Amino acid sequence: MPVSAVRPLVPEPLEIDCFGETTWIGVVPFRMEGVTRRPFPALPWLSAFPELNLRLYVTYRGFPGVWFLSLDAGNPVAVWAARRFFHLPYVHAHMSAHERDGFIEYASTRRDEPRGTAFRARYRPISEPYASACGSLEYWLTERYCLYAQSARGRVYRAEVHHVPWPLQRAEAVIERNDLLRPHGLAVEGPPVWLHFARRIEVAVWSLAPLLG
Repeated sequence: MPVSAVRPLVPEPLEIDCFGETTWIGVVPFRMEGVTRRPFPALPWLSAFPELNLRLYVTYRGFPGVWFLSLDAGNPVAVWAARRFFHLPYVHAHMSAHERDGFIEYASTRRDEPRGTAFRARYRPISEPYASACGSLEYWLTERYCLYAQSARGRVYRAEVHHVPWPLQRAEAVIERNDLLRPHGLAVEGPPVWLHFARRIEVAVWSLAPLLG
């Protein structure tokens, strides 16, 4: 993805992060489990739901992180809380994720605006798990330890993120529909050029802190 295509979608003072001379855009479907805010316990009706992220790769003063263009989620309470407390562009969607014949079948159709935006795919891992090598594209895409967000008033924040290195597996996928880029004026042609899978990863996210200067 050329930097010029995504630069208008990311606020200053964040910079678009590049691997070589180009940047990337990531589509990450997964299922959240055990979501909670310390010291409260996880609640079954609130703490587990499908989520679908569309993300860019950014940096600020040497801190590489992610910038979310959208985050579809199947739980309206979680959508409200993430918008309210993390200033993240969550949208409520009708979502499903289940495994059949070795493939994960994943679907999302938005209930919030732009209503009807949809994603449907079938995917599966095709290798044993492995750790990405430092300096590789895999490492650059996955080993990021903060996220950035912007409030309605325009202030930019950072939240630190902790996770172990992703246990990656190479994957194959059939993308049946992907409207996620269209609301942002972006378009790509052909199948994904980089496909990987992770069975499970535990993540901890700290509170937002405003960027200084």
